[in-house]
Amino acid sequence: MLKYFFRPESVAVVGASTKPGKVGYDILRNLLSFGYKGRVYPINPKAKTILDTPVIPSIADLPEVVDLGVISLPAALTPKALRELGELGVKACVVVTSGFKEVGGEGAQLELELAKVVEETGIRMIGPNCVGIMDTTVGLNASFAADMPNSGSIGFFSQSGAMCLAILDWSLDNAIGFSKFISLGNKTDLSEAEILEMLADDPDTKVIMGYLEAVEDGEQFMKVAREVTRKKPIVLLKSGITAAGARAASSHTGALAGADAAYEAAFKQCGVLRAGSIKELFNLAQSLARQPLPNGPAIGIVTNSGGPGIIAADTAEQNGLHLAALRPESHEELREVLPAIASVYNPVDITGGAPSELYAKALKITADDPSVDSLLVIMSPTSTVDPKRVAEDICAVKIDKPVFSVLMGRHSVEESRIFCMGQGIPSYEFPEDAVQAIKGMLDYKRWLDSKLPEPEFVEGDKEAVAGIIAKLRSQGRLQMSENEARGCFAAYGIPVAGCLAAATSVEAADAAGKLGYPVVMKIDSPAISHKSDVGGVVVGLKNRKQVVEAFHDMTSRVRRIMPNAWLRGVLVQEMVPSGRECILGLNKDPQFGHLLMFGLGGIYVEVLKDVAFRVAPVSRKEATDMVKSIKSFALLQGVRGDMPADVPGLAQALLGLSTLAHDFPEIAEADINPLLVRERGRGVVAVDARISLTQQKGDE
Repeated sequence: MLKYFFRPESVAVVGASTKPGKVGYDILRNLLSFGYKGRVYPINPKAKTILDTPVIPSIADLPEVVDLGVISLPAALTPKALRELGELGVKACVVVTSGFKEVGGEGAQLELELAKVVEETGIRMIGPNCVGIMDTTVGLNASFAADMPNSGSIGFFSQSGAMCLAILDWSLDNAIGFSKFISLGNKTDLSEAEILEMLADDPDTKVIMGYLEAVEDGEQFMKVAREVTRKKPIVLLKSGITAAGARAASSHTGALAGADAAYEAAFKQCGVLRAGSIKELFNLAQSLARQPLPNGPAIGIVTNSGGPGIIAADTAEQNGLHLAALRPESHEELREVLPAIASVYNPVDITGGAPSELYAKALKITADDPSVDSLLVIMSPTSTVDPKRVAEDICAVKIDKPVFSVLMGRHSVEESRIFCMGQGIPSYEFPEDAVQAIKGMLDYKRWLDSKLPEPEFVEGDKEAVAGIIAKLRSQGRLQMSENEARGCFAAYGIPVAGCLAAATSVEAADAAGKLGYPVVMKIDSPAISHKSDVGGVVVGLKNRKQVVEAFHDMTSRVRRIMPNAWLRGVLVQEMVPSGRECILGLNKDPQFGHLLMFGLGGIYVEVLKDVAFRVAPVSRKEATDMVKSIKSFALLQGVRGDMPADVPGLAQALLGLSTLAHDFPEIAEADINPLLVRERGRGVVAVDARISLTQQKGDE
């Protein structure tokens, strides 16, 4: 479809207007104003010519089957016009008209009619409710934007029309160029995943940049993004939150998975670079479009001011980069050309009083050092330095490593910054922005160098879990008992603590005798998720008498606090040898499916929320990376004499949980909290278990 949307030989504007300022007029004007060489047919039943172009009275009167249709009609007339184009054989259409599902009611029904036309005729559609599309290579501007982007190698798409227009306006004054500019609108037909596929095949696009509000089909998006990022970098700015974050969640995992944890995890697993702001979006995109990828994390800095050099060094360390250790030969070469008071160590400080020409010399020597992976040149305006000359010298040095310039300030260096960008050198106002761009480029390089992860599945007892779920459905229950949840986890190779259910104090005492003292007692009720909140957990029971007394005390207390809760009785559980508390969880996200969670237990999850997410199913490497990515991972490695925890055992448990989610999509939420991890080689054991199902089997 790339040809029909962006290389059309002919375009029909359905709803071309004779009145300046109307959308139908602006679209026609843009098609005629920026060098597009194809045939343009305005369609309007009441006009003879518009902008000196002959007008066609109706779609049926078109002299040929056009490649691209652009519809700018009232919403009520749009489905009929789209059908006429589709039945004529037109392959592609852009519907800029608004008034569809974004306004609800009748508009939503009209949008369903558009979807039906697409399905029945085979025409492909961008929109409705969009600004339009542009291709700078052929001068195609099928939009109602006020201007045309500069030509470049960034393919941009946006779900927000307003964002499209704002970014276009900003880019024109900042030497940012685009190959394609696409407003997606309501995505009734073509989605962001299909746009990614188009841009991946576009020879004029080197970097794909986008603004997302939501993804409709997370699985398809991830499949496409994994393939595309192996060809070209994708940089996305994601706003808003998922539906999962908007609803109340009863489990730890559900509560922690809110906002956009699913998007963060999905992007990470697909090699998509996520920008935290519009500024970072552009910083990353322009760097990827203009410079080669760094081979490693070592940065060489050349500056005329110590302060900004130190800030750059600090930011580099904070972002997992570091300053390159220059070889002694480089120090000597720098001493020969720089003032005696200059610093020849990294950061190389040529001093504020140094003339402009020293930049090129210091930059070349630093770049030639084999320990340097990327170059950062910082200039603070001084009375002895000519910003334009510095910019020219930076751009003149021939270097086969990525180079970034930081021309600090605004008024006196703006022209020089734009000059650098025009010459292919990304330029920033502050060191932090440049370092973040380098970090993003290195992340992408590592993604390209890595092996594409393939999900790994454990051998689970599907029949056992299916039986438990069937029992719940037959009883109209969504929440498993703890013992039922334990059975599901155990069926997928996750070790669980021995546990027996008891309806009476005698049964509880007998169960304790079978398990062996000491034991733990827990209240057993489908109405109580967090047992300790109601005094429903007692540990360290050492004999039969203590078990009987604990049974009566616990059941009486819970009945007093929650008189309407149904109590099955209690669970008597073996006391597990000491280990470090962790939490494993699942939460079903409406866009991406099951989110897998890992974190340390206790305050680390309750207060610090130090957890990692991935979209299931995962590979063994992804499971291991989850464990290692939490901020408190050092505690699992062993501190103050503690032995290292069994990280492979944790990864294996995550794979078991991941496989369980894959095999049973009707699982809505699941927690293992705590999961005790022992020393390396001694495995893990689930102490507490919880699983709930979706409302209906069809919800999966």
